[in-house]
Amino acid sequence: MIPPPADGRELGSRLRERDLTAAPAVLNLLESRAPDARQESEALLAAVSPAALGHEAPGHIIGITGPPGVGKSSLLSRLIVQWRSRDRSVAVLAVDPTSRRSGGALLGDRARIETDPSDAGVFIRSNAAGNRLGGLAPATRAAAAALAAAFDVVVIETVGVGQSETEVADVADTVAVVVQPASGDILQFLKAGIMEIPDVLIVTKADLGQIARRATSDLHAALRALGAADTAVVTVSSVAPPSGISELVDALDAHRRGLDLVERRLAARRLHALADFLAEHGERGLRSLGGRREAERWLAEQDPGLDVPALTRALEQRGAGA
Repeated sequence: MIPPPADGRELGSRLRERDLTAAPAVLNLLESRAPDARQESEALLAAVSPAALGHEAPGHIIGITGPPGVGKSSLLSRLIVQWRSRDRSVAVLAVDPTSRRSGGALLGDRARIETDPSDAGVFIRSNAAGNRLGGLAPATRAAAAALAAAFDVVVIETVGVGQSETEVADVADTVAVVVQPASGDILQFLKAGIMEIPDVLIVTKADLGQIARRATSDLHAALRALGAADTAVVTVSSVAPPSGISELVDALDAHRRGLDLVERRLAARRLHALADFLAEHGERGLRSLGGRREAERWLAEQDPGLDVPALTRALEQRGAGA
């Protein structure tokens, strides 16, 4: 028997009070398939919306992506230590491939991130990627927005394949792409257009010396060619003794300070609503709205205070009335 979902309004109130112990129940609710879970999830998200808070959620939502095996989880372990040394609470949503058997996350990324299990200021949860390889499930998007009301830093670590690089850019305030020297990733990113997305680029394995410096030089050259020479490139090493981690946190902070956060979050909510609508209604539903461009134009005219569920309902009402 499926237990009844938690009270969404109460969970939202706990997040507003920065009660970090609410995080597990928040994720359980947002991932729940119980009959009343959608209604309670909407109550939760409304309780931590900009309209309810009176401002954007204060947490810094950071997307970290890159090819499998590049060292994202080892890097995150070091970043968590650095953030905690600066007295910042951290939530990590590690997006794992979906298990065909259970439908849940395979938990690989969570197992590789090293943390102090007694530290109440750190929360780590693996999320299933959903049906799209490398994509972000709606629950992950919603969880990042909700947890940003309570945690100082919310990290979305993606599996680094398929749609993840572009989808995380629609959710995060700051996107960091991780590459390793001498892997061919730099040229691949440039060809794929992914190089246009990162707000911060991270070169791992600085301990390799000249090879890492060459990779950093190549990245700067590629960024200049794209007219993005101001993009931060930080070289780090996660092996003991770690290096570049403090500089990386500084670069992430600098990007956040330079953001028009209200505009970025508003765009993210509208894209999130359209993604949720598409997940439910597919291409036929999109055609009922007049196509993607028309849907985006219409969303841009809506009340900026609306949260994602409210925007999604509005899209559904518009599509039904078309």
